[in-house]
Amino acid sequence: QVQLVESGGGLVQAGGSLRLSCAVSGRTFSIVTMGWFRQAPGKEREFVAVVSWNSANTYYADSVKGRFTISRDNARNTVYLEMNSLKPEDTAVYYCAAHRASHYYTFDQTDFGSWGQGTQVTVSS
Repeated sequence: QVQLVESGGGLVQAGGSLRLSCAVSGRTFSIVTMGWFRQAPGKEREFVAVVSWNSANTYYADSVKGRFTISRDNARNTVYLEMNSLKPEDTAVYYCAAHRASHYYTFDQTDFGSWGQGTQVTVSS
């Protein structure tokens, strides 16, 4: 059974930084695309960033481009989201997710079949 466990969320002031981590077990991590998504109160879950299985490709939502960086360490079965210049509108529960298929690179959240429990990020103004 695949398990994804996020960590690193918290409360930060606007302009600050946080680094989220997601540890993955129960699946061959190195062959699946990983993504980060978020859900703000009263809103639908939305795409944030994605990284391909070999780190050759990354893609970001326009709202976080230039501020967030997704990366992965296949030796540690972990994916990261470095968040800089945080804004109050970044406040949300952040989820990491693993793609359903191996060696497949997409960012539609319906293509991601395994999800973590989420970690809260709160940015105060």
